[in-house]
Amino acid sequence: MTAQEDDAPSRLTNEAANAPGSAEPFWKRLTLEEMSTSEWESLCDGCARCCLNKLEDWDTGEIVWTAIACELLDDDSCRCSDYPNRHVKVPDCIPLDPATVRSITWLPPTCGYRLIAEGRDLYWWHPLVSGDPETVHEAGISVSGRTVSEADIPVEEYEDFVVMWPGEDPGAD
Repeated sequence: MTAQEDDAPSRLTNEAANAPGSAEPFWKRLTLEEMSTSEWESLCDGCARCCLNKLEDWDTGEIVWTAIACELLDDDSCRCSDYPNRHVKVPDCIPLDPATVRSITWLPPTCGYRLIAEGRDLYWWHPLVSGDPETVHEAGISVSGRTVSEADIPVEEYEDFVVMWPGEDPGAD
């Protein structure tokens, strides 16, 4: 196991998603507030769409995503290279909690936290459903291989990297 994997949030296996004697997985039984730390962390599907830099139109409030990723994002694995210290190293990294999930408008429509907050279910490719952390990549949901680091791009060039795919919802078809 690599140091990065040691620092990554723990994942629940498909079997562990169900409490003993319960027919429904925890994300269908519990509110965001009722989840344990490991349950909460396992809601992250590993897509890393939230790690993309976003631009906001000051006049309309519209949010657009760029293909420019946080400097801590490992583009291949879609994992933070320093997850435990991300808020210190990247001061504008927004910590997610139930209240934040319900108030921010830029979480992708496929985000597990957002889906559960909205009373929806997780998609088939979510690791908690599929039992495989690779399905988010295989389904084309993750940002893997599609980003550039913010360390390489001047802020004034961010508009040149606007992309539409983080806002796409494959279940909306």
